[in-house]
Amino acid sequence: MSLIREIPPTAGWPLHFKTLALAFFNTAKKAAGLENDFKNYLNAPYAKTVYSGTAAFYLILESLKYLSAKKTVIIPAFACPLIPLAIQRAGFKIQLCDINRDNFDFDLAKLKSICAGSNDILAILAVHLGGLPIDLASLNEIAKSKQAFVIEDCAQSLGAAYPGKPTGSLGDFSFFSLCRGKGLTIYEGGVIVANKPELAASVDITVKKLVKNDPLSECLKILELFAYWIFYRPKLFWFAYRLPQIYWQFRHNPVRAWGEYFTTDFPTHNVSNFRKAIGHIDFSQLNGRIIQQQKQADLYLKRLNDLSGIRTPRSLPGASASYPYLTLIFDDPQKRDLVLRKLQNSGLGLSRIYLSALPQYDYLKNIIGRADCPQAGYLAERALSLSTNVFLKPETLESLTKTIIKLTG
Repeated sequence: MSLIREIPPTAGWPLHFKTLALAFFNTAKKAAGLENDFKNYLNAPYAKTVYSGTAAFYLILESLKYLSAKKTVIIPAFACPLIPLAIQRAGFKIQLCDINRDNFDFDLAKLKSICAGSNDILAILAVHLGGLPIDLASLNEIAKSKQAFVIEDCAQSLGAAYPGKPTGSLGDFSFFSLCRGKGLTIYEGGVIVANKPELAASVDITVKKLVKNDPLSECLKILELFAYWIFYRPKLFWFAYRLPQIYWQFRHNPVRAWGEYFTTDFPTHNVSNFRKAIGHIDFSQLNGRIIQQQKQADLYLKRLNDLSGIRTPRSLPGASASYPYLTLIFDDPQKRDLVLRKLQNSGLGLSRIYLSALPQYDYLKNIIGRADCPQAGYLAERALSLSTNVFLKPETLESLTKTIIKLTG
């Protein structure tokens, strides 16, 4: 491969000029279509496009103030750092719960213990990380016992399915990300879903109260969307992704190098009809894109399935993962680091899911406080993600897996 050829680390969808051109025609009608796409797909009474997945989560939390006086939100200890920042901005308390060693699900015994010791549980956040649906049946049962809401974080799981239903349709609320690299994209965007009409009313009140227009910022997002169309391809992606990463690594700032430094000052303004129209046009690709991602994941699994010292989190029985990337968990963290070090500059889409477990980010310590979550730390030290992007050809994937086998054998 070329020194500056770079495969994106996740299965973000390429944006085509035809989509940009079509979005200019009947824009208002197509814009409304995006929210109808989500409602029809999830069989939900309410869907609203907002600035980002983070903004969607924040606005859901704000809407809960109309529904309950409780203050504590339980989240997994291995998740995007923006999650606790959104909770802090909404003025709620954060309660971390450890996860399993072998997948991204809650440690249910610890979750039950946390809930048993408190009558202040407002909501439990179900994060379907890596496109893998977590155990929602058990989670809903625990939440019901505490009269708590279940919010599904589907930022990485559009197209995944729990037995019989798509993720996003099984909790009280859900939110999706339409950010670059997350699959269906409008460069930056999110969708709020309420699965009961009585819950939708509170979200609608919140959105009307807190979401305003910001024409200057929205114009910038449209320009960035066009830049995404230009740069989201292997010959140019290095300049947009890898070059900034190298810069921050040179500055000895791994948090910024992995794009994981955030603040509570995230925008919440309205999304233009033009960007919504793009989302609606591309939504029709969903089934085909998910099948494509699953095929890429299957190729990895066939080649790495029997490799000693490496595990791959799998879907629950009857569930279906969307695989925006495939996760490998190494028994030996030094071997994970060796593979990452040897192949990070290969341009083959290897990455880390998150740099650390949430309690280990220095800039979050004043928000989260002390938390004992050893299994999340265990996973953070051993997890590696492999791209399922459409740009990754079978012969390149074959070469990549052979290199991993050689390095870990």
